[in-house]
Amino acid sequence: MTTAATARMLLSIDDLTDEDLRSIVTRGAHFASGAGRGEQPLAGWVAGIYFKKTSTRTRTAFSAGALRLGAQILTYGPDDLQTNTGETVEDTGQVMARMLDVLVARTAGPDEELFGLSGGGRLPVVNAMSAAEHPTQGLTDLTTLQLAFGRVEGLSLLYVGEGNNTAAALALALTRFPGTSLELRTPPGYGVAQPLLDRARAQARRYGSRISEAHHMDGLPTGVDAVYTTRWQTTGTSKPDPDWRTVFAPFQVTRALWEQSPKALFLHDLPAHRGEEVTAEVLDGPAAIAFDQAENKMHSAMAVLEWIRHGAVADATGGTARL
Repeated sequence: MTTAATARMLLSIDDLTDEDLRSIVTRGAHFASGAGRGEQPLAGWVAGIYFKKTSTRTRTAFSAGALRLGAQILTYGPDDLQTNTGETVEDTGQVMARMLDVLVARTAGPDEELFGLSGGGRLPVVNAMSAAEHPTQGLTDLTTLQLAFGRVEGLSLLYVGEGNNTAAALALALTRFPGTSLELRTPPGYGVAQPLLDRARAQARRYGSRISEAHHMDGLPTGVDAVYTTRWQTTGTSKPDPDWRTVFAPFQVTRALWEQSPKALFLHDLPAHRGEEVTAEVLDGPAAIAFDQAENKMHSAMAVLEWIRHGAVADATGGTARL
């Protein structure tokens, strides 16, 4: 059980130092290579897996990853906690902090709710997707790029679709790698939240990377290394405009887009709706690495959990633990 007053958290990409960010990506690639098989740094730990919203990849990734690293897991669905009967999130967090070593939580709500589940900062909490950001997806994406290209620095990405929590995490993570370029093409009224975009732009200036956003599909960049999209209907959200599909229609990723970047790889965080955000020809084509990306979510989850564990060791010893 973690008892530190300020447990190590991953609520946002911003919670990671540059060293942390690169270390987690490197360790994710390490686990993906099979080199870490049999390592059990979480032996003796109990991990809570709490998902208020549907999940296939993230829930399986953290559950399987925790088990592979030696932890025992307790799973909670949307109807399992007493928050449904009026108990506060903060009281729930106080109890969990006395029994669990780490909590992986998907709320699709505000980050304040996730911090409430930490029992006032005593329990390490991993954001498995909030309304604002999907940090573990961003780490998965960087791990996938590292494995596909042997580097993250200097890569150029075209992101097409809603500026949702996945796009926000990607923007906050990729811009911290020098020489990278991220072009966001998002439907009008569905761009990346301005405060998050401003943070990513400030990072780009500091790290020597580039980020831009436009709300049309004219003049797309050529020769990019990867094209990325997500499904149009983000988990846990709904769109107030009943005609939103008309607004999104021009932002479908089709084979014609590859004429401008014929060597690009295709990424998708899944689940995918063929015929909406992407055509079947692209998703099932030779350029797609979306299912490798899905597998890498487990390897990245293992790296995150290991990072959390190292933080707990540092707290217990009064020292500094690094991967």
